[in-house]
Amino acid sequence: MERPPGRTKPETDTNGVPEAEPHSGTSVKGEPKAEPQPGTGGNGVPEVEPQSGAGEASGGSLAVDDERAAGGAGGTGGAGGAEGNGTGDDPGSETAPRRGRRGRLVRRTVLALVLLLLVPVLAAETALRVNYLGDPADGTYTRGKDAIWLGHAWVDGRKTDADVKALADRLGKTGIRDLYVHAGPLEHNGTLPASAYEGAPRFIAAVHREAPQLRVQAWLGDVLASESPNGMRLERAETRAAVVRSTREILAAGFQGAHFDLEPLHSGDGDYLGLLDDLRAVTKARNAQLSVAAHQIDPVPGFHSFWGTTTGHPKWWSQKFFGQVARRVDQIAVMSYDTMQPLQSTYGGYVAQQTSLALEVTPASTDLLMGLPFYHENRFGHWNHAETVAAAVRGVRLGLSRTDADRANFGVAAYVDFAATEQDWTSYEKGWVR
Repeated sequence: MERPPGRTKPETDTNGVPEAEPHSGTSVKGEPKAEPQPGTGGNGVPEVEPQSGAGEASGGSLAVDDERAAGGAGGTGGAGGAEGNGTGDDPGSETAPRRGRRGRLVRRTVLALVLLLLVPVLAAETALRVNYLGDPADGTYTRGKDAIWLGHAWVDGRKTDADVKALADRLGKTGIRDLYVHAGPLEHNGTLPASAYEGAPRFIAAVHREAPQLRVQAWLGDVLASESPNGMRLERAETRAAVVRSTREILAAGFQGAHFDLEPLHSGDGDYLGLLDDLRAVTKARNAQLSVAAHQIDPVPGFHSFWGTTTGHPKWWSQKFFGQVARRVDQIAVMSYDTMQPLQSTYGGYVAQQTSLALEVTPASTDLLMGLPFYHENRFGHWNHAETVAAAVRGVRLGLSRTDADRANFGVAAYVDFAATEQDWTSYEKGWVR
């Protein structure tokens, strides 16, 4: 998924066997460059207007240099034929102070540009820390509609019935209802080989035997050709039709829903909205769930356009587009990780903001789930010390408290089972399940 659920290709689990690649964001969880300021020269430093008479003085200085190179002919004055500037003064007496002033101006300009970039960032980070303050409202805990992304090992024969029983025992103490088990990835043309999920019927039967309250959905993803020449092309009608056929096939195999993670998906993609309309007709006819992994929402209006222009990767969705997607599905899970936040407090404040933004445009009839980072990496975009389950859960509760504390169709989604630690489970259970 956009970096996690953004990854759509297999990764390796603890036994060294390929697992489902995590999403971004996403997640498939993806970052800005300063635009050149007006009035700057080729090196990004403001050009300096010459002082009154500076052009003439500079020209005179250049002439002196030329004469020195020719053996000191001309422009001399004063005793002993000393070289001069036509006045008898030291030729460096004017240029040295002028160069000093230019150097100071360059340093001050560079400092101003740095501050111009840093001040907005520091202000935004401070606002996120403030957003993390306060106490969540009473009752902002699980509604029993949470979910978890599961790796491919559950449907390719690596996991046994004993593993299913252990999973059921673990989930029995939580609010998790839906399992998004990796059954793909889809081919770039939208097809899905049956061999990709040949162990699904056995797994589904075992889950229903051990934990009949759980629903098993097929997690289907692929990389879109939105930022590179390779990948799925949703603008092709035949590709979208193939995705719909693949969905019919996985539902016929016993899955109770289809969960799509297509990345990187740009805000405003009309072909994606059309695909969701077609998929909804199929899942509704079979009384199955249609679920999607969603990009984060613009922290400020239009930010995805700025980011796309400066980095080539828009990353965020507009709040309007998020609402358009949410109205077409039964569940929408926000990949609220890979946020580039450096601290737990700023990450938690960011998740609180994302929760509020999503609640504002998600219909009450649609399940809204906020992603929890059950994985551990250190790289630009995701810092393990900052993006913790505890901070995410507190942020979710704060956002829920401030926006719609009584929302019934709401939960969290844990990414991903094969990377989770006991601390992740404990933070989820103590902070959200109680």
